[in-house]
Amino acid sequence: MTEVTWGALALALTVVGVIWTWVAFRRRGAANGLRALGFTLLPAAAWLTGTLEMFTEIAGSVTDWATGLVFNPFVWTGVGLAGTSLLLFLVSGILRDRQLARGSRSAQARPVAERRDPQLGAAASAQPGRPVIDDDLSDVEAILKRRGIE
Repeated sequence: MTEVTWGALALALTVVGVIWTWVAFRRRGAANGLRALGFTLLPAAAWLTGTLEMFTEIAGSVTDWATGLVFNPFVWTGVGLAGTSLLLFLVSGILRDRQLARGSRSAQARPVAERRDPQLGAAASAQPGRPVIDDDLSDVEAILKRRGIE
């Protein structure tokens, strides 16, 4: 397209915008009218800066890509592979969360004696039915017993 054609397109869009701006001022007030005027000035600004042609080239490229997408079986194969990949990522995340939850539940389900430090030995688990208390906590246990808290 020539520069004259781009200018005519910008002028036509601006004229449509002026009509829209006038209607917005009359029906909805100054705030909406000023917003419409802002949109009205955009086509002229895009033509003067050269971005109007760029936007149409982008739109043409997207249109070419979309028509190629619709009619090309290789592209649909790629879309299917991308969907399968996304599905696998989601399923692996769900499985990982389940494994982590299962691991934390089994750690909580183990008796206290099994969670103790192996270097301390199994001497504290000699009395069944009583909770295992470290030697460092025996003072705290004595204070709690004196207060009636057990």
